[in-house]
Amino acid sequence: MSLRRGLLAASTGLLLAVTGCTSSGSPQASETSAAATTAAEAEAAPITWTDCDAQITGLIAGTPGSERDLFFECGRTEVPIDHDEPDGETLPLFLIRAKLAGQTDRIGSLLVNPGGPGASGADFVLSQALTLPEDVLRRFDLVGFDPRGVGLSTPVECIPADLKDRSVAAEPRPTTPEQMDQVLALTDEAADACAEEYAEALGTFNTVDTARDMDLLRESLGDDQLTYLGYSYGTTLGSTYAELHPDRVRALVLDAAEDPDADQREKAEAASAGLEAGFDAFAADCTGLVSGCPLGGDPRRFLEDLLAAAAGAPIASSAPGETRSATPGVIMTAVLAAMYDPARWPQLSQSLSAAGTGDAAGVLSLADSYSGRLDDGSYTNLLDANVAITCADTPEDETYGEEQVLQLAQEWSQRYPLFGAGAAAGLYSCAAWDAPRTPLPERDADGSAPIVVVGNSGDPVTPLPGAVDMAEDLGSGVLVTWQGQGHTSYPRTPCVTDAVNAYLIDLVAPQDGLTCPAA
Repeated sequence: MSLRRGLLAASTGLLLAVTGCTSSGSPQASETSAAATTAAEAEAAPITWTDCDAQITGLIAGTPGSERDLFFECGRTEVPIDHDEPDGETLPLFLIRAKLAGQTDRIGSLLVNPGGPGASGADFVLSQALTLPEDVLRRFDLVGFDPRGVGLSTPVECIPADLKDRSVAAEPRPTTPEQMDQVLALTDEAADACAEEYAEALGTFNTVDTARDMDLLRESLGDDQLTYLGYSYGTTLGSTYAELHPDRVRALVLDAAEDPDADQREKAEAASAGLEAGFDAFAADCTGLVSGCPLGGDPRRFLEDLLAAAAGAPIASSAPGETRSATPGVIMTAVLAAMYDPARWPQLSQSLSAAGTGDAAGVLSLADSYSGRLDDGSYTNLLDANVAITCADTPEDETYGEEQVLQLAQEWSQRYPLFGAGAAAGLYSCAAWDAPRTPLPERDADGSAPIVVVGNSGDPVTPLPGAVDMAEDLGSGVLVTWQGQGHTSYPRTPCVTDAVNAYLIDLVAPQDGLTCPAA
């Protein structure tokens, strides 16, 4: 069982044990006193910490890094639903804090976010506590929180599991009107379900308000300024915080930066190009193996043939009790999951090879890891929160109708054969979404302390130009580039690790433009 699956499977019981409450299907007023609500206007609400070390230690036992002498606490606090009305209703946020025994010269808390949007920051702390350099853990408490609408912080839950199953299984490269109609009908179905469940409250789950939540967390944790490590979408969240509170930035590391200057179409096309290059890198790695590539001499051709076969007859799984079969949509979701991390490339090649011989167990497992599907057929709220936060952040003039996305899908399918049409179809999501919008601010963070932006020349998800733009836009931005493969860089290579460690601990920013070799 992976850390992610393990924590999510246990999370409901853990939250009940820690906080004594459950979250409902929509934001509700928490049962806080008027005094507590008034206090939130002047200062952050306290965090109630509970010892959950035994549960988490048992969960991570046997995992590389679990030999570290760590102690875990779970926390709960309250933030205003609407920061413009701090005396109004509140919602709960869930946190996990990891401490390494023998801390010396403690600096404060290092707040982390894994991206998404929709990924659990509390969950993320578990893996980070096992992998971040001990030099950092000796100086900081490691704190992750589930942002509003995510995980155990009043989760957005409005897309039924069967609809998620159908969406993952749907045509991944719609280029005909009929195919596009079928794909967008699923998008409409999800948008209608969420609008019916939440109505105007859907707009609550946006990045600007989450950044404001972060400032309350900073204060509740007792830090005068924020030290933060954010990956992927977490760079959008971190840069938004810096724009809102530049004087409260101690050190921000923004790794695998999303491009602050690109609109939704530009981001989708850049990701399509990056993923195509990422697949080519995977293929080259596979065919270069001394033992031989399980996919033969042309992995792209193997994949195209597999997709064609699955379109005619979905591929069954050998996994006990598994009733699903792998459609082209499932196969492409598996491919997408593996593009994030070269460590998953062997799993992908073996899974595709097995699917070619009639066993889809591997590709179903990879696809489930990406979509948040659990072993019992239920889902985390990753997909619900992802679309809710993305669309709350997206101005209505950046949405695309059916005719527009069909035209783009047909064009991009020629330029980006594996990923272009699906990326184009995804642009329709926020056109169907019926919720208030809180667009992201322009972000120069004027007056902030230096902010380190890390980009990866082989990042298939947030290509390097996004990090370049982020560092240029931020008045105090410092760019570090890694010439590696995969999504995110720290702490995967010594050059980046040393530079980031010196910055987080001693506030010594690297030289702007530092380039780190692949090895």
